[in-house]
Amino acid sequence: MTQPVQARAWIVAAMLFLFMLINFADKAVLGLSAVPIMQELNLSHTQFGAIGSSFFAFFSLAAILCGFLVNRVPATRVLLLMALIWALCQLPMLLPVGFAALVANRVVLGLGEGPAYPVALHALFKWFPNERRPVATSLVAIGGAVGAGVVAPFIMQIIVHVSWHAAFFVLGVAGIVWCLAWLVLGREGPLAAEPTLAEVAGGEGRIPYARLLFSRTFVGGWLCGFSAYWMLTTALTWSTAYMIKGIGFTPTQAGWIAALPALCQIVGMPALCRASEVLKRRGLSSRVSRGLFSGGCVAFSGLMMLGLSMATGKVLPVVFSCLALSVSAVHYSLGHVMVAEITPVSQRGAMLGLNNALATMAGPFAPVLMGLVIDVGADPIAGYRHGFFLLGLFVVACGLVGAVLMDPEADRRRFARASGPVLAAAAD
Repeated sequence: MTQPVQARAWIVAAMLFLFMLINFADKAVLGLSAVPIMQELNLSHTQFGAIGSSFFAFFSLAAILCGFLVNRVPATRVLLLMALIWALCQLPMLLPVGFAALVANRVVLGLGEGPAYPVALHALFKWFPNERRPVATSLVAIGGAVGAGVVAPFIMQIIVHVSWHAAFFVLGVAGIVWCLAWLVLGREGPLAAEPTLAEVAGGEGRIPYARLLFSRTFVGGWLCGFSAYWMLTTALTWSTAYMIKGIGFTPTQAGWIAALPALCQIVGMPALCRASEVLKRRGLSSRVSRGLFSGGCVAFSGLMMLGLSMATGKVLPVVFSCLALSVSAVHYSLGHVMVAEITPVSQRGAMLGLNNALATMAGPFAPVLMGLVIDVGADPIAGYRHGFFLLGLFVVACGLVGAVLMDPEADRRRFARASGPVLAAAAD
């Protein structure tokens, strides 16, 4: 039977939507500022890629540590601390800075932003039961899409008409405003102690972390998440520059183009997650309604990236880029929902953190490797195309393998059998 959801739950979900909006706007501002930063500081593509990669130096480690922390500390406090760190990192960028200062800034910002999504979902899941999570999760996830896309044209206007320094500063002010609102509206949810399979069966309510990490659902979800995040971080750092230098758009036009994937996600992600939720309620297994569904979306996005690498003119590159970045995003919702499905609540914060950390390990490598590919050849535009082609092949392969592996029901049965006959009976 579907459990009712309190009105307060949607208020918290809306605040977490804004939380992720600011999070991704903070990420996107560097890529949107790529051309003026490289010109002002006289940087090569490889050097700028290194700045983009530095954001992820401690990104994954922070996600892991915070994941274990929120098993014991209220998530509301951790969210407030993270948002405050982001704001304090962005404000000094109003001043003149050099290469080293930008690297240091992105390192600290990544340390504060690394745990954002898993901690936000851990807080969210305290308000929404399992069968109601896909759509609520998609709402939080599209906050990132809005921050990286819809807000992008407005950030670009600040960059073009004021300076890239001012764009960083404005995002810092937005972070301070969110912190003040969260102090008033942020609350811990009533489902913090919801029973798990093991607890209902009389067990200890814990599964060894090694068993969780090497489950087929977690491994398959990681493959999809890692490849999708590789594609996302590559796009955040390089897509605006490619649209300007490779396709011939103006900076203002490129800023509006950056909004298109986000617009598609705003409509498409809740619709796709709603479809997954409906399939699940109608009796289809999580393997089909969540695993095959999200893995197929990732593989499709890889095909679109292949299309981008070969597209000519001004229309097709925009279409392929938009589809590649929007359709794969459904896994950012369903992947975490499946991890929560197989994990006891007492371990959920840590597992969501580990899931996010391992997937975002793509971050330190993707931007700089793309920069190297661009710099290797005599023609930078050919380098962009070659990099997108290799990326597309990688994403397609990971999406297909992940779709085959992810099976939450099978993992739950396997955990139950390992815990004894009483728990196995509960799993069945």
